[in-house]
Amino acid sequence: QVQLVESGGGLVQAGDSLRLSCAVSGRTFSNYRMGWFRQAPGKEREIVATISRSGRATYYADSVKGRFTISKDITENLGYLQMNSLIPEDTAVYYCAADQKNEWPGLRLRDWTYWGQGTQVTVSS
Repeated sequence: QVQLVESGGGLVQAGDSLRLSCAVSGRTFSNYRMGWFRQAPGKEREIVATISRSGRATYYADSVKGRFTISKDITENLGYLQMNSLIPEDTAVYYCAADQKNEWPGLRLRDWTYWGQGTQVTVSS
């Protein structure tokens, strides 16, 4: 069983930066893809970014491309989402996800088996 715990959310102003962390326990992180999703009030959960098991391949949603960076530290079993130039439209609960299946880039929710509990990000204008 894999457990994921997100942290790093908060209330910021437009233009600010935040770094979300995802602590992974229970398995060897190098065997898992990792993804970040978000869900705004009244909207469906959507993909933000994903990173391959090796960390060499990444995918970004168009809405965050150039502003967000996904990364993973295999030695520390940590995943990250660096968010720069935040805008109010980025306000959402952010979830990290992990999976061993070879689905790339894993755009669908069903491509991911393990999920964290979420962390709130609020961007004020």
